[in-house]
Amino acid sequence: MTDTNKMIINLAIFGTTQSGKSSAGNILLGSDDFYSSLSPGSVTTECSLGRSCHLRSFMRRGGQEITLQIQVLDTPGYPHSKLSMKHVTQEVKKALTHHFGQEGLHLALLVQRADVPFFGQEASNPVQLIQELLGDSWKNHTAVLFSHAEKIEEARISEDEYLREAPDALLALLRSVQQRYTFLYERGNSRNEQRIKILETIMEFIKENHYQVLSFT
Repeated sequence: MTDTNKMIINLAIFGTTQSGKSSAGNILLGSDDFYSSLSPGSVTTECSLGRSCHLRSFMRRGGQEITLQIQVLDTPGYPHSKLSMKHVTQEVKKALTHHFGQEGLHLALLVQRADVPFFGQEASNPVQLIQELLGDSWKNHTAVLFSHAEKIEEARISEDEYLREAPDALLALLRSVQQRYTFLYERGNSRNEQRIKILETIMEFIKENHYQVLSFT
């Protein structure tokens, strides 16, 4: 297989403490690379890069079957219960440059818990971090991933109903990122089915963006 038949997609995950970033990263990778646990404070203290196995014949491009590999950068919660906001910003900036400096970042995933209201300064902090790190192009390279979506399913609320009741601040964010969002259900479907569904949605976002990347050189 030649290099033209393989595509590497670079993703970075952002969000508040206990939003489900590391768990989402593990689902995207199809592994348990990132440590994830219930905790009253922040669990992730430094950036970590995970690489998936090759997903053969995942998609077609230019008439050819493409093998896909996903690279995911897990980042500390923002704000953090132990680290200063300045420290987290510097840590993430350094990691983006180190891991994606030349290859570039395809998409930043902002993880927002579907079962936690989106309001106040704490909810907007990760958005401000993405803006600072990605610059003016952040809107074209960011999508919202609603974690713990099984909670709204248990409440018998559809995704459309959920969004109709969403606060103005969240709706404004979704408009800013051109309605790029998806829901992550950690129960119900098998983990692999959920993974493929999420990856297909993410690839649609990246395709709509003409596979453009943000470099950090």
